[in-house]
Amino acid sequence: MSLSQQSNASEKGGRIALPCVTESPLTPKGTCLESVKIAIDAGYRHIDGAFVYYNEHEVGQAIREKIAEGRIKREDIFYCGKLWNTCHPPELVRPTLEKTLKILQLDYVDLYIIELPMAFKPGEAIYPKDENGKFIYHETDLCATWEAMEACKDAGLAKSIGVSNFNRRQLEMILNKPGLKYKPVSNQVECHPYFTQPKLLEFCRQHDIVIVGYSPLGTSRDETWVNVSSPPLLKDPVLNAIGKKYNKTAAQVALRFSIQRGVVVIPKSFNPQRIRENFQIFDFSLTEKEMKEIEALNKNVRYVELLM
Repeated sequence: MSLSQQSNASEKGGRIALPCVTESPLTPKGTCLESVKIAIDAGYRHIDGAFVYYNEHEVGQAIREKIAEGRIKREDIFYCGKLWNTCHPPELVRPTLEKTLKILQLDYVDLYIIELPMAFKPGEAIYPKDENGKFIYHETDLCATWEAMEACKDAGLAKSIGVSNFNRRQLEMILNKPGLKYKPVSNQVECHPYFTQPKLLEFCRQHDIVIVGYSPLGTSRDETWVNVSSPPLLKDPVLNAIGKKYNKTAAQVALRFSIQRGVVVIPKSFNPQRIRENFQIFDFSLTEKEMKEIEALNKNVRYVELLM
């Protein structure tokens, strides 16, 4: 199933995604493993991961254990992996994906995406910095990186390829590339009621590119990487009032809002109850009036500022 088919099938197939991942290597051992298994049992099939989350080994183990139980088949799972910033040079793209597959112990990923349009200096350091603590960047040719991504698809290592955190100009750079073989099937960006991305969403729709929304519930209040001056999304009175009407949480209303806009959502949680709650959004629909009320909440506020 392609990502666009997956997005269109949201109502029928329960294709809401769960990135049971964290950007910190400090997650207690086994937490991600158990969370992914709980999610699969709850009905999740789209799992969003990345090498820099440091837990793809647990994700792969969870998938294999559920396959062994007969709960799922490999083709039921839609796994997304990501190319990190230090691996943009074309000669590094396939080896990086092969490393991901080795960690996951899978033969292919369903989607492989360029995580960010900017590149860091290649090397062992995930976040290379100079003696002054500043990031060391690397001049990158996104079109050359994309050609290497296309080669991974041709080799059967990735069923589909896409991008993340790309703006319109960067997407057009790929779409207008001479000799383009495959266009990006998706663009993963921050998207939620306080940051609805209407212009980017419309551009992507015109080019049949699916928007995958990360932080669809806002984020944690970790000031090391989050703009904590932004108000907590889930305390919004409009979301809570609508939730009360349907006997749903503000989180469920926010997820339902994105789904009805055609945005694939990837809520993150390690809490078993919230993992299950986040999936229970297919038994109600928001009215056109409610959708407009939520759209009006847009503040053009990013929680994940990506200051790097």
